[in-house]
Amino acid sequence: MEKESIEVVGATLPFYKYQKDGITYYEFDSSISEPPTPMVNAMSGLKLIDSKDKALVMINHKKPMGLLPKIEEDFTYTIEDLPDGKVKLIFKLKGDSAKNTNFEDSACHG
Repeated sequence: MEKESIEVVGATLPFYKYQKDGITYYEFDSSISEPPTPMVNAMSGLKLIDSKDKALVMINHKKPMGLLPKIEEDFTYTIEDLPDGKVKLIFKLKGDSAKNTNFEDSACHG
């Protein structure tokens, strides 16, 4: 699987794009970043998820408790504990579009 570096509007961390099993994944690693960097980049990345065949992968140092309530109406997510103590979250769209998510709300309260 080859990861391609991409530019994401509003992002402050590197993003990568790759294909796996018919899904286009967008991925970033915020595990060594301080708030609000993980939230800012998650919101920027979630804007890319506009269909069921796209997903966002976030590698973080812990479960982003401030982010999840902001996006749960429009996105599902899975959380995997990684061997190095980090977490991997995969976000997917629930419906046809993210109607209820305020992508400009990148304040971190969690």
